[in-house]
Amino acid sequence: MEFPHKAPDGFSYEFEENFKRNVTRIWLRHHYKYLYNHGEPVRTVWGFYNVKNKKYFAPVNSKQVGKEVNIVDTRDYTAMPINRNPLMSAFYD
Repeated sequence: MEFPHKAPDGFSYEFEENFKRNVTRIWLRHHYKYLYNHGEPVRTVWGFYNVKNKKYFAPVNSKQVGKEVNIVDTRDYTAMPINRNPLMSAFYD
């Protein structure tokens, strides 16, 4: 799998193959030392990748695959789409 994003400074990606049949879970790891977890790295789910169909999916949560997304519409931090109202879309699109 060739992932098109470059991890932001202080972050890295972790790929959990066989999360589910034909699905890879993609984690975004933050290497900053937080006090609440005794200095362990923190991670959040970036999204999911279906290796059979070669498609990316936004997460509903860390265990549930959401809707298919176009990789060009994703960001380095997440595959979740940005939901904008019509006024916001006029300024940002």
